[in-house]
Amino acid sequence: MTMDVTFLGTGSAYPSPHRGASALVLRTEGECWLFDCGEGTQTQLMKSQLRAGRITKVFISHLHGDHLFGLPGLLCTVSLNTNPEQQNLSCVEIYGPRGLRHFLRVTLGLTGSQLLFPYAVHELEPTTDQSPEEGQLSLKMTAECGPLHPQEQPGRTIFLDVSSDCYLLFEDKKFVVKAFRLFHRIPSFGFCVQEHDRPGRLNTELLKELGLKPGPLYGRLKAGEPVTLESGRVVLPTEVLEEAIPGRKVCIFGDCSSVLGEGPLRLCNEADVLVHEATLGDEHREKAVDHGHSTPAMAAAVARACCARRLVLYHFSQRYKPCSMQKEGDEDDVSELKRQAEDALQGSDVAVTLAEDFLTLPIPLRRPQ
Repeated sequence: MTMDVTFLGTGSAYPSPHRGASALVLRTEGECWLFDCGEGTQTQLMKSQLRAGRITKVFISHLHGDHLFGLPGLLCTVSLNTNPEQQNLSCVEIYGPRGLRHFLRVTLGLTGSQLLFPYAVHELEPTTDQSPEEGQLSLKMTAECGPLHPQEQPGRTIFLDVSSDCYLLFEDKKFVVKAFRLFHRIPSFGFCVQEHDRPGRLNTELLKELGLKPGPLYGRLKAGEPVTLESGRVVLPTEVLEEAIPGRKVCIFGDCSSVLGEGPLRLCNEADVLVHEATLGDEHREKAVDHGHSTPAMAAAVARACCARRLVLYHFSQRYKPCSMQKEGDEDDVSELKRQAEDALQGSDVAVTLAEDFLTLPIPLRRPQ
């Protein structure tokens, strides 16, 4: 199963001619999951090789506009391009902090926006230590009001699991997806997408020796079911399956100046790809932290603590132009951010990548050692 990450917007604060606002897509077997949706995300999607209509899940890290303002428009545009005669349209599942449900309901309602597909908003209940007191949204401000939007389905409220220090968003046959707490000017979250391990390859030579020909019984063994031969012998999957193929792990951090608790580090341990903001260079650390953001060295410290395989830096201040647009004499060189992270990671095996708009990063399968 192929898996890749495409960055649609890698800038902070607002979309500019050289960087879109925060948005990236995790794609697997044609299904697309969108992480954050800043203003202009739908335009970036149109410029990419991705199809907005394939987005089945949306994850919003926090409620700042550069991560959220594009969502109502994107949903409406997807609806406009949906065949009205299509039956049994699947529900778009949206995950984000408390207040997201109210935001979408009011925005879609005030603009008279109707959708051709259902959607549901599942809200994460933040803890009081995720932001300064002035950044905590009151229950009154985020309280739901009025009836559900005509296309809105009831969503869940998800609370922190204190024992694991994370939020379980969902689990299916392929993935388990969890969220974790970050510290920012307002409550912010990161997301961990963990693929389940895959069964190893069948030892076909051994199966032939046992007299088992290719067919449905191979599938049963691959699925973990024992098979009884005509002789009466029971063949267990563990006898004929090679070592399982480890599942891949992708961790995407929202805006933050620090992680909260040990949960995020445990959850993101040995991530194949760890996406972390680096809004400003290390020389601006004090300013970055004052605004709830990180520098390359801070992101590198998280990647090192998690033993990540690859650190991808994104969410750059608009002062940092993409490498392809750098001009001689420009004061702020984005490649310097990569060097700062690499310096902080000396002695580790963590690779560093600078995200740029429309960069697609393949995430290959891990092979058993």
